[in-house]
Amino acid sequence: MTEPTAKPDAQAENQQGSVACAKKQGNTNHIKSKGEDDQCLADSVQADSVAEPLDKAALLALFTLPHSEDVTVISNSSAAVAADSNVAMQKPADSQTNIAEQRVALYHSQYDRTRLLYMASAGTRPTYLVQTLKPQFVERQQYLLAQQLDKRGLMDTDGLERLWQQLHVVDDIIADVVRHMPAQKPAGWQLTTQDGRNPLCFATIGKLKHAKPILDQGSLNNYVLSHFGVSSFTYDRGYYIGHVVGYLFSCYFCAHLSISYSVMALGQQVVADYDYASLETPHMVRLLQGLDGYCKKRIYQLAVICARLSVFSSDKRIERMLIAEVNDFDKKLQQQNLDVLLLKGLMPDSSDSTPLF
Repeated sequence: MTEPTAKPDAQAENQQGSVACAKKQGNTNHIKSKGEDDQCLADSVQADSVAEPLDKAALLALFTLPHSEDVTVISNSSAAVAADSNVAMQKPADSQTNIAEQRVALYHSQYDRTRLLYMASAGTRPTYLVQTLKPQFVERQQYLLAQQLDKRGLMDTDGLERLWQQLHVVDDIIADVVRHMPAQKPAGWQLTTQDGRNPLCFATIGKLKHAKPILDQGSLNNYVLSHFGVSSFTYDRGYYIGHVVGYLFSCYFCAHLSISYSVMALGQQVVADYDYASLETPHMVRLLQGLDGYCKKRIYQLAVICARLSVFSSDKRIERMLIAEVNDFDKKLQQQNLDVLLLKGLMPDSSDSTPLF
């Protein structure tokens, strides 16, 4: 990954925003500051200036999930990375207030973690981080399950395995997108999908309609979108605050998988104590018009890669295996055999090898 150029946004000096505003400039030897076009990171940076830089191991620990035996996963829990202690924490959600607090804590943790990654020097930042984190992604785990179940060769195992082996291109595309996307104040929106499920695998908080919780940094999509903003999923819809490229990624992802979805602006009071713009449709159009064609193409490539490796796709492959097992024999031939047996008034047991014709 190339080195970032990151400066605080002068117009949002005390705001918590998306780390997606950090622009990476292609210089592997030093970090250089540019002018107004490189304004980014709508965040209070007073604490940043005195914070000690983290080493590579500490940065990696921020993105790495604790061992499964050390974490209790329940539907009313959420994972939040504490940047100051590098510890993943979970809190039970016993009230709506608690859920709101968890969401804000998760957003700040996602933002701080990615900011620390972008502010780190090239020598400190983990190389091809996504490959290192691959084993903890639910997409990878579901793919391995489908691979084990595929006794009839229904999956494109070679193609999918090759894509998993080349997963480092995700980091390359993210770096390229961040270099090209314009700086902006974080915008918020909520995304609702069919049946209230979570196909984008946002980190889950609080009560869920379908009890399949996803830990923060526990999915490939969660990893990708955290570079462009912050996200969470509660009950039946996902919430996202960040750069418009995150919105674009979500739309491309759902469209590629033919997932019915709807998007609307996130109300100003939905996520308290976290500054973002609640934009109506015309403003979202303006933001999308500000993206060049190259940036949109790269986001589309990223969305297609993630869609092919998604839990949604793996589930569809497993469904095809289920249908194949149901249709294991020639039903028409079996009906003919059954008619012959009924006509003769007999039903041989399974050990009878007498031919039917």
